[in-house]
Amino acid sequence: MAIKFPSDEWVKEWEKRLNESESWKAASADWQGDNLIVILPDDTYKETTYIYINAQHGRASEACLPKSLDEKKAAFTSTAPFGTWRKVLEGRMDVIQGMFSNKIKLVGSMAAIQRQPKATYEFVKVAGTIETDWGS
Repeated sequence: MAIKFPSDEWVKEWEKRLNESESWKAASADWQGDNLIVILPDDTYKETTYIYINAQHGRASEACLPKSLDEKKAAFTSTAPFGTWRKVLEGRMDVIQGMFSNKIKLVGSMAAIQRQPKATYEFVKVAGTIETDWGS
């Protein structure tokens, strides 16, 4: 059954799948950095939503939907419209290329992401395994 994106249920499922993924654990064994994902409104989604997930050394925790940017501070904040995140999660847009092309605005160390791109790719790949209800 598809899970609505974004929702608390979807974010908790992502955390669970990350912690079950051997490929993500291996790729992110040296990764340190919590993530705040900002989903901006567009033609198909009418509100701003925040997703927080802490990723430390192959372990995901604290997945939630903060009410504001101020509720959770993160090492990495990635901001893009809903449609862009949908493309990323469906595998139609490379997440790192999206950052380089400024389709996804990153606040945080791009150098850290470049040093460990597999951690970022696996992070997104696992999210893409969730059967998602896009609400459209």
